[in-house]
Amino acid sequence: MPLVEPSSRYNGRVTFRIRAYQKTDFDTLWRIDQTCFEPKLAYSRFELAVYMRRLGSFALVADAGPSKQGNGAKPAQVLGFIVAEYRRKTGHIITIDVVQEARRIGIGSALLQAAEDHLQKTAVQAVELETPVNNEAAIRFYKSAGYFVEKTVSGYYSGQLDALIMRKELVEAPV
Repeated sequence: MPLVEPSSRYNGRVTFRIRAYQKTDFDTLWRIDQTCFEPKLAYSRFELAVYMRRLGSFALVADAGPSKQGNGAKPAQVLGFIVAEYRRKTGHIITIDVVQEARRIGIGSALLQAAEDHLQKTAVQAVELETPVNNEAAIRFYKSAGYFVEKTVSGYYSGQLDALIMRKELVEAPV
């Protein structure tokens, strides 16, 4: 995938690219998920692996690209990732994670848009996701991307925390 320029509103010096997940990314992605979410919300290694291997699932990674330093290239720093899936005409965002120091520069928005674009190419008409009712930043983020609250599910997270089910229509309904 092509290099994506982040919004210069927060930090115009950071560039990143969105690329397809590679198996060698797994440990890094799992560690990022552990730092992005509290223990009752973060996925275990097994859970994340299962979600990433399910039929119709895919993962995209945002990285800073390899950098030249001294005698060779330094591996690309992973800044975030998204895991999504589709079944029939509905897509599902499983998780979207951006490392703390790379937030608010457009990486999450670029990952979400890239996943929605991929889902739309597979004839998906709507995308759903879950987010904790107390995660105000995530709720604002998703609403700004066109998602609306469809319903609340009691005890969704470990039977202790409610979730909002949010949805976005990707295609216009015929008039």
